[in-house]
Amino acid sequence: MFENERPRDECGVFGLYRHSEAATLTYFGLYALQHRGQESAGICVSRKNNKMVSHKGMGLVHDVFKMEDLARIEGGSAIGHVRYSTTGDSVLANAQPFVAQHKGRAYAVAHNGNLVNAHKLKQELEESGSIFQTTMDSEVFLHLFVKNLKDGNVVRAIQRSVAKIEGAYSFVILTCKGEVIGVKDPNSFRPLALGKINGSYVLSSETCAFDLVQAEFVRELDPGEIVIINEDGVTSIKADPEPKTASLCIFEYIYFARPDSTIFGKNVYQMRKAHGKRLAQEAPVDADFVMPFPDSGNYAAIGYAEESGIPFEMGMIRNHYVGRSFIQPTQSMRDFAVRVKLNPVRELIRNKEIIIIEDSIIRGTTAMTRVKALRDLGAKKVHMRISCPPHRFPCYYGIDFSSKGELIAASKTEEELTRYLGLDTLHYLSIEGMLEASGVENPEDHFCKACFDGSYPVAFDPAVTKCCMG
Repeated sequence: MFENERPRDECGVFGLYRHSEAATLTYFGLYALQHRGQESAGICVSRKNNKMVSHKGMGLVHDVFKMEDLARIEGGSAIGHVRYSTTGDSVLANAQPFVAQHKGRAYAVAHNGNLVNAHKLKQELEESGSIFQTTMDSEVFLHLFVKNLKDGNVVRAIQRSVAKIEGAYSFVILTCKGEVIGVKDPNSFRPLALGKINGSYVLSSETCAFDLVQAEFVRELDPGEIVIINEDGVTSIKADPEPKTASLCIFEYIYFARPDSTIFGKNVYQMRKAHGKRLAQEAPVDADFVMPFPDSGNYAAIGYAEESGIPFEMGMIRNHYVGRSFIQPTQSMRDFAVRVKLNPVRELIRNKEIIIIEDSIIRGTTAMTRVKALRDLGAKKVHMRISCPPHRFPCYYGIDFSSKGELIAASKTEEELTRYLGLDTLHYLSIEGMLEASGVENPEDHFCKACFDGSYPVAFDPAVTKCCMG
């Protein structure tokens, strides 16, 4: 029940240039990126004679790949993808990486983000004869790329293709020659980092994947950068000679990224603690202890407790052995899915005043359920603190709350929401506090915060943007 209340990002990407265990290391890279997508996973590997072999399926990484699958596709260079659908159908046809054949040569692409003009480009491509196999905006880019391969120059084809697309994108591309290419949009919405392992180079959505495969972090890609990894090493070019102001998705820090990752030059764990500390400064309240509902709000709760001097406690214990395929409960036991994942420490909660720290409230259903559970357990007072500002505007850059009607803070004031959720007090972190706590110089010029303030850095048509999204 809780999972369908959380915001979702589109996916995670990983790429590795020429390694004897490319498929296996890519598998581990995707395993580390599993939090970015749980619906499908795939790996594509380059082979000799301009051939590629791939394996993908629906479900979690460890369900999709068995040892025999990895042994079958082992090769020289590889790219991988984990996906969560936003509005594209949750079917195997939409699982990435996508592979295209052009004049006897194969190319593969994996994408994180959302192209806001995909609907327009798809229409143009179909009118010129292109036939689409999926409902994904990522395939739009693949068609553009192949169309621009007339002279066989891969880099030039990528440059021409990204010149036409708009929105959020971090691509990893695998060529038939085994080259691995990373592409980042000029606004730098989604993260993409470069690493090195035993003389080979690797690309990943997050640095936590480098830790697992024992790769050395080199750097993050710059906005609008294209890196080509081949036998000559790493070559960097700019897709757009006119650099734009970065619009890094600040929600990566708040929710999406793993706390052990470094995103946009800042450690996620430390950023979340800083948000919690600022929250304690903005909204102090007396209570017996501070607690999160695992795992949302964990690190902000640590920061709040440290700053306030109020003890940190784990009032709810998470069962880590419940998978997504757990049998759905009957209607008469509709709350069983919640109880099997989180169980209270009853003696800790009874007759206590509690501060709950959450990372966000999207639709409000989960928050209401959690507050009611604490009341039923005998909590005397329940205060809630949210480590980001209220979500009042849809996201069109790769997060699945793409309708204003889905966002409870868009229709209720903080006072109304306090009553609606059954709280004693409620406070969101202010936009100013969130930006100042980031520790980034001139943060107003660095982050996309459109879901909080409605200031969208890339224009779009909301009536049609969703049609090719995810």
